[in-house]
Amino acid sequence: MICYATNEHLMLLEFVEGRGNLEEEINRIKVLTNESVKEGSNRIIEMVKTQLEEYFDGKRSEFFIPLKFVGTEFQKRVWSQLTQIPFGKQLTYKDQAIAMGNAEVIRASASANGQNKIAIVVPCHRVVGSNGDLTGYAGGVSKKKWLLEHESNQMSLF
Repeated sequence: MICYATNEHLMLLEFVEGRGNLEEEINRIKVLTNESVKEGSNRIIEMVKTQLEEYFDGKRSEFFIPLKFVGTEFQKRVWSQLTQIPFGKQLTYKDQAIAMGNAEVIRASASANGQNKIAIVVPCHRVVGSNGDLTGYAGGVSKKKWLLEHESNQMSLF
């Protein structure tokens, strides 16, 4: 995975393979936030590494990492709503639109899910098709399936 964070906020956490041009995405975030980018680590990146390790080891069901969403106001609302989906639970895209207060925004919210730049921590993998199909995931459907199974298998621990 690749991580981009200031000393205050996580802004990007993506799977490297299958995500397209990450350098372009980092440059877009740089321009929109007027932040400089340099390789290395900082306290937020260390926090991300620790919490992801705990998540994958089955010792964490919630993330406590300060986030900064870079997108439209609607996208930010969708991504914020995603963080409210409990560990091990799944919503349909329709459920998500209803939770946002308008069942008519199902396509727009699904599109915003696809633009989520903070994988796992902002759990868009927990949103599935109305029939339970694992539709779309920027990291690949096989990763989405693995993440959902991982959380399902850990439910008894939390």
